[in-house]
Amino acid sequence: MILNNFATRIKEIRISKGLSQEKFALKIDMDRTYYASVESGKRNISLKNIQKIADGFEMSLEELFKNM
Repeated sequence: MILNNFATRIKEIRISKGLSQEKFALKIDMDRTYYASVESGKRNISLKNIQKIADGFEMSLEELFKNM
């Protein structure tokens, strides 16, 4: 459940910022296929990579997990 909630949250944020998966993955120095698997809820992501995503969205971890 948490993986799907997180996946939905980051996808919504990425789309609201007008970024493709590829552009966002490049921005945060993450492989696009890895990021795509996170965004689809298929990967149990590490805390380091969650921080990369939050930094890429220019938000705190608290904001990233808000309303999940």
